[in-house]
Amino acid sequence: MPPIAPSRRFTIAPMLDWTDRFYRRFAREISHHTWLYTEMVTTGALIHGDRERFLRFDPVENPLALQLGGSDPTDLARCARMARDWGYDEVNLNVGCPSERVQNGSFGACLMLESDLVADCVKAMRDAVEIDVTVKHRIGIDKVEDYEFVRDFVGRIADAGCRTFIVHARNAILKGLSPKENRDIPPLKYHYAYQLKQDFPCLEIIVNGGITTHEQVAEHLQHVDGVMLGREPYHNPWILAEVDQRYYGDAHPLRTREQIMHDLRAYIEGEMAEGLPLRLIARHVLGLYQGQPGARQWRRMLSDAKLLKDADFGLIEQALAAVEASQRRREEPCD
Repeated sequence: MPPIAPSRRFTIAPMLDWTDRFYRRFAREISHHTWLYTEMVTTGALIHGDRERFLRFDPVENPLALQLGGSDPTDLARCARMARDWGYDEVNLNVGCPSERVQNGSFGACLMLESDLVADCVKAMRDAVEIDVTVKHRIGIDKVEDYEFVRDFVGRIADAGCRTFIVHARNAILKGLSPKENRDIPPLKYHYAYQLKQDFPCLEIIVNGGITTHEQVAEHLQHVDGVMLGREPYHNPWILAEVDQRYYGDAHPLRTREQIMHDLRAYIEGEMAEGLPLRLIARHVLGLYQGQPGARQWRRMLSDAKLLKDADFGLIEQALAAVEASQRRREEPCD
C-alpha cells in the first residue's frame, strides 16, 4: 500500500506558549498524520533573534507548518526561505490574532483591513519558496460582519497565489476584548466558511473555532476540506488517538498511554542531556489521562515543583506507577 499523502484534513492550531516543539513531539507520538503548527513567530524574532530556538524541531514532527507574524513582504519572504531550509512543509501567515501587542506591530487580524498588503506578502513568500504558503484569518473585524467582507478578502489573497485558507469562524474585536475573550464571545459563523468553499471550490478551506469532538469534525468535513482544533487536543491529547484511522485511513496498532510515554523516553532523556529541565516537557503531558482513573495523581506529580526540581525520567515512571495503582484499585471487586 502506498504511503498516505500529507493532508490538512485534521490540524492542531498554532497556540502561543503551548504548541512548542515538546508538545508537538508528544502529539506526533499519538497521531502520525495530524498536521501540526508552531507557535506564531514574528519575522523580527527570526531575523534578529535566536533563530535556532524558534525553528528547531524533530523531523518526526512533519508534516509541520511555521506560522509567521509580520507585514513586511521582504521580511516575510526571507523568513519563508528559512522555513523551507529548515524543512518545514508550510509557512502560514497570521491574519487572525486580535491582541493589542500584535496590532501595535501592524500584523495579525488588523491586516484583514489591508487585503492588498496581505496579497503582497503572500506573493513575496510564494515567489521565494516552493512550499505551501497559507493564511489563517478571521471572518470579520469589529462590527464588519457581512459575509461579503471575508469573501472579498479571500478572493483578493487567492489572486496572489494562496490556495489554502484557515478560517477562524468568528469576528476579531480589536478593541474591548482580550485575546481569550475573542476566542469565546464573538459568535461562531461556520456557515461563512462553508460558503467560502462553495464560492471558491478550487481553494482548500479549513474551519477553526470552538471544535472539540470527533462528531463535530465529521459534520464540518461534510462542507469543508479540513478542520483545525485548538485547546481540546492540548488539554485532552488522547483525542488524537482516533485521528489516523478516522481521517486518514491508517489503522496502525494503537499503543497505550503508558507505551506512548515509554516510547518518548529516549527523546526526553536526550533533551535533558542538553540541559532541558523535565518540567518544560512534563507540562505538555498533564492531560494524557484526562477522564481516566489516576488522572489526578498524574497531574499532581508532574506539576509539583518540588518533585520536578532536578527530576529525571524516573518521575514519569513513578507517575505511571501511581496511575496503574489507581486503575487496579478501580478494577478490584468489592466484598
